[in-house]
Amino acid sequence: MWKTSENSAASIHLEEPPFASRAFARVAVLRSLAMAGKVVGWNALKRRLARLRREGKRIVFTNGCFELIHAGHVQYLRAARRLGDALVVGVNTDRSARRLGKGPGRPVVNEKDRAEVLAALEMVDLVTLFDQDTPARLIEFVQPDVLVKGGDWTPDRIVGADLVRARGGKVRSLPYKTGYSTTSLLRRSRGTARK
Repeated sequence: MWKTSENSAASIHLEEPPFASRAFARVAVLRSLAMAGKVVGWNALKRRLARLRREGKRIVFTNGCFELIHAGHVQYLRAARRLGDALVVGVNTDRSARRLGKGPGRPVVNEKDRAEVLAALEMVDLVTLFDQDTPARLIEFVQPDVLVKGGDWTPDRIVGADLVRARGGKVRSLPYKTGYSTTSLLRRSRGTARK
C-alpha cells in the first residue's frame, strides 16, 4: 500500500498494489497529492494566505476561466509562478463565465472540473472560485504581491492593478502565446476554424 508523509511528497514509498498497474497507481497517488487542499473557499484561502505571509512568501495572483487547459495556459502559469513563491488562481464560476459572453454552450467544462484540473498542475498552489463579473473583489481579498495577466491585457486594463500598486505590489502582463486559445481549439474541433 502507500506510505506517505504529511510533510513532503518526496518521502512517498511506492509498493505496487496487486490490483493495479504501476503506472495507474503512480497517477492515482500524484493526483491525490496535487489535489490535497489546493481548491479552497475564500475562508480557507484567507487562512492559507496568512500562513504563507508569516513564512515570508511572495504571493502571485492570476485569474481566468481556464476552460480547456492547453500548452499556452501551462506556459503562462509557469511564468506567473516564477514571479513569486506561491501562485493563487481565481477561476470564474460557470455563471460568471457565461456572463462574459463567450458564446452558447460555454463554458464547456464546469467550474468544479476546471478547478480540479488547475489544482493538478505543479506550479499552481491554490485555486478558488469567484462569481463576480470581474476579479476585483477577490484581488482585494487576496492582496497579492504580484498581479499577473496574459499579454492580451495591457497593464492599464488589468482589473485590480490600482489595488495592488497602492499596496506597493507589482502588476505584470506576460507575453501572449499566439495560436493558443480555447475559442480556437473549439472552432478546430467543430471544423469551423477560420482559414
